[in-house]
Amino acid sequence: MSNSLGFAYRFVPGTQAGAVPLLLLHGTGGDENDLIELGRTLAPGSPLLSPRGRVLEHGMPRFFRRLAEGVFDLPDLRFQAKELSSFVQVARTRYDLGKTPPVAVGFSNGANMAAALLLLHPDTLSGAVLFRPMVPLVPDQLPTLNGAGVFIAAGLRDPIVLPAQSQALADLLTSAGAEVTLHWTNGGHALLQDDVDAAERWLSVQSSTS
Repeated sequence: MSNSLGFAYRFVPGTQAGAVPLLLLHGTGGDENDLIELGRTLAPGSPLLSPRGRVLEHGMPRFFRRLAEGVFDLPDLRFQAKELSSFVQVARTRYDLGKTPPVAVGFSNGANMAAALLLLHPDTLSGAVLFRPMVPLVPDQLPTLNGAGVFIAAGLRDPIVLPAQSQALADLLTSAGAEVTLHWTNGGHALLQDDVDAAERWLSVQSSTS
């Protein structure tokens, strides 16, 4: 674990030449270790960059503040997204991660931050895998995402992120030019093996066509 670049984070070097790096963004209460094994499963051989959210909510790390469940502190979200974007750019240079920006893999709060990066700092990412996301914000002007691939895994029985909220994010990103795959699972907010398997298949196809 390193505490440089403004974030506590873990970096796992890749084992496959040219593999696109993954930016791993944990959910509320997680840390830089939470999604390492998931990253290894989804994209064996890819470099993994896993920062810890810098906002604390009752002692639990998050990537940005919220005012209530599903009600986000938008000025803080914009600030934290800018800081995270800068972190990614510096880390790409430090670890020589190549010309292709990373694909974000985020769960819950981390998925919402990944969506915010796509909407506010689109050059930061080349795509995203979003587990249980909702619309983090609607920017004043939609970015041009130029066909960036986005995989959204949503739970039909999710009590925290209602299906309509995940659908709204898919529609928003599609309007911005992303190529969105929306995968529905018959579950709640927790990550299921079905989510992981579907995301792994999607990433495999993305890698083979890039």
